[in-house]
Amino acid sequence: MDIQAVSEELARDAGTLLIRRAIRCATAESCTGGWVAQVLTSVGGSSAWFERGFVTYSNAAKHQMLGVPWAVLNEYGAVSVETAAAMAQGALRHSEAGVTVAVTGIAGPEGGTADKPVGTVAFGWAMIGASADTELAQFAGDRTAIRWQAVEHAIAGLCRQLTRA
Repeated sequence: MDIQAVSEELARDAGTLLIRRAIRCATAESCTGGWVAQVLTSVGGSSAWFERGFVTYSNAAKHQMLGVPWAVLNEYGAVSVETAAAMAQGALRHSEAGVTVAVTGIAGPEGGTADKPVGTVAFGWAMIGASADTELAQFAGDRTAIRWQAVEHAIAGLCRQLTRA
């Protein structure tokens, strides 16, 4: 399976759903370094439904650009569903999007711990007027494989958000 092709197909699906709902999306990314935004904007016509992307690799960037509280970062860490939720909500507050997706994780090869091994990725999806949905996932493979799996999971979750709401 070509995960990049799957991700691009999901991006087209997300675009269709966003157009139907007449809303735009924004991304807040850490370990994926902007890959979710890149895949979404690879779809022709995405300017009609993609609003902006935040790449917030450091904790300072998460705090400064998205308003993630230091208390959340200090208590739960950058790789947590609490931080992913705060990133998703912050992307809503700091954009004109109606829905957001946030990704923060440990893509490796270093950085893992016993509690949060390499491949641990936290996701957050938020829509205006609703609390954020979150999920913690564990992916396998090298750094590139983990990042691509995270991109696919993030966009699939965005599609789920748009079909449920």
